[in-house]
Amino acid sequence: MASSRTLYCYSLIIISVLFTLSEATDFLVGGKINAWEIPSSPSDSLNGWAEENRFQIGDSLVWKFDGAKDSVLQVSRDDYLSCNTSNPIAAHKGGDVTVKLEESGPFYFISGAKGHCGNGQKLIVVVLSKGRRHFYGISPAPSPMEFEGPAIAPTSGASGLVVLRSGFSGALIVFLVGMVL
Repeated sequence: MASSRTLYCYSLIIISVLFTLSEATDFLVGGKINAWEIPSSPSDSLNGWAEENRFQIGDSLVWKFDGAKDSVLQVSRDDYLSCNTSNPIAAHKGGDVTVKLEESGPFYFISGAKGHCGNGQKLIVVVLSKGRRHFYGISPAPSPMEFEGPAIAPTSGASGLVVLRSGFSGALIVFLVGMVL
């Protein structure tokens, strides 16, 4: 039988994981600064990065790019597919852009710079309702490709930078581990 100290440690780990899963997350688009650019090949599409991440209501997308040369337009599905920049849902300029994802479903983003969208500078993000983030045995979100239409070749291992906005779970873990030790 496990000692009470061991059970206490396991309980703390489970609680900290649950807190972490419920926190809102800021996702740096493409996993790096200046990822908002024309991809060098179809396999470098930002949609590959989006497929590797799970987005929930309350999370935010963060773009870091040269605002003098480009912008981020949130558009409808039809405008995404046709690269229509004339009727955006929202236009974000300035280079440091944060978009909070406030509802579930697909979100469509294209570059506002002339010709960039047609050359692949666009992004679909599928937002899950709370509590469905991919985690050990829970099914992942539908692929953004299901919403786009034409297929895009899969990407090779682009990793995303995920930054938790709230430090509560980290502080709780440090505090509780300190109590046990």
